Amino acid sequence: MASPPRSPARPQRRPQPPRRLPPPPERPVRPLRRRRRPRWAMRAMTTLSVVVLASAGIGHAVVTSLDAGISRVDAFKDMKNRPQAGHGMNILLVGTDGRDKITERQRRAFHLGGQPCHCTDTMMIVHISEDRERATVVSLPRDSFAEVPAHRDQTTGRQLGAHPLKLNAAYAEGGPQLTVRTVENMTRVKIDHYLEVDFTSFMKTVDVLGGVRICTATPLKDSYSGLDLTPGTHTLLGGQALQYVRSRHLDGASDLGRMKRQQRFLAALIERATSSGVLLNPMRFRDVTRAVLGSVRADIGFGTDELLDLGRAMRNFSPSSSEFTTVPIGQMDYPVKGIGSTLKWDPARSAQLFQALRDDKPLTAARPHSAPAATPVETDPRGIRVQVANGTGTTGLAKRIDTELAATGFATTHEPVTAPAQLPTTVITYDPRWDRSAHTLAAALPGSELRAAPGQGPVLKVTAGAGFKGVRAVRFEDPGHQDQGAASVVRGNEVVCSGDA
Repeated sequence: MASPPRSPARPQRRPQPPRRLPPPPERPVRPLRRRRRPRWAMRAMTTLSVVVLASAGIGHAVVTSLDAGISRVDAFKDMKNRPQAGHGMNILLVGTDGRDKITERQRRAFHLGGQPCHCTDTMMIVHISEDRERATVVSLPRDSFAEVPAHRDQTTGRQLGAHPLKLNAAYAEGGPQLTVRTVENMTRVKIDHYLEVDFTSFMKTVDVLGGVRICTATPLKDSYSGLDLTPGTHTLLGGQALQYVRSRHLDGASDLGRMKRQQRFLAALIERATSSGVLLNPMRFRDVTRAVLGSVRADIGFGTDELLDLGRAMRNFSPSSSEFTTVPIGQMDYPVKGIGSTLKWDPARSAQLFQALRDDKPLTAARPHSAPAATPVETDPRGIRVQVANGTGTTGLAKRIDTELAATGFATTHEPVTAPAQLPTTVITYDPRWDRSAHTLAAALPGSELRAAPGQGPVLKVTAGAGFKGVRAVRFEDPGHQDQGAASVVRGNEVVCSGDA
């Protein structure tokens, strides 16, 4: 049988080389310029953040639920004659004495007994710069003398005229709205947002971050709050952190000393949040914001956009991006009839401070960021007498230590001696009557060992050992002395624990 005829073979087509498109015309390279982002750009960035969070498995519904989960308060209702808006964003951060949500176990463990005062325990203005690269925190003492405007008392319902009181009492009489009005009247700084934190939300925030690292050169013991910390570095979880920021009976500085510790804690909190990757990890960012926002109150305008905007800004933050100060005090014990002793602000220096906030100017602009951080101490080194001895085989070591201790403020004898025996560790011997001075000296000599020597007298003795690690600069913080000079404003990196603490 004959085979069917075959189709003629198709000629092979040679592959064509790919067409090359002509290169795009070169555009001239323009120098980068910083400029204010238009509003539409901010909205676009917010949308992008939502997409990023959604792509990480969180979903848009969860993002919007962060907004929906915030308890709202109309802190700016019917407010008139407000200050003119400046540059940047101003948040009034209020800590309330709210104990109704804590458990009985927490109440006993962290000394949270007693009745809530329905007043503000802490008050700060947090200024976020317009370029979102700097935060300035100004503490407002709770006992500040204040003049509240006319209002209706939220407890009695009576209409009250303008009258004097302590700043923390404005919340009890008129809630968040009267608090905002009073602060704006006193500072002439327009408040953009209001955030209210109670004991529960504070503890949750610290716990979800895994604790915050705090260091102290002196023992911190307060029978009222239950705080009991030995000198050194400690990682505080929620309850213990609350004791730290609430303690007012550690020294004679009372509320001013407490505000210094609150500022130090906030700097450490920023360090923890920015170094732990929580702001770069959408899942952890969601968990932290859920924990925080589940028990805070905020103004109606503080929503998802603002939350994500702050989150983005914080991603580039470090402790050196933050600066802390307290409003300058002109009179420490200003008596007011029917109110008692108050703190009267210094009118000229406080006006200068708040003008800097309105102008969006840093308070530490004159200080280089590369300046070495000094360890804060609570005893003035100028009043601490120190004798240095060399307990090593290194020639001239005692003289060098004497010189360096004098440079950071200690009253050294300038007559170093040789110790009778060599030591493996640097030892500080001291009379127990001068134990606070000894802890301040130990802060300047990391790795040193304290040895009590009853009857030694006021002169502290340092014997350098083979493990000597150098002299660390210290800075005396006197909460009772207010000066709006450079020393009263600190950057966050100057008050957090150093790497070898």
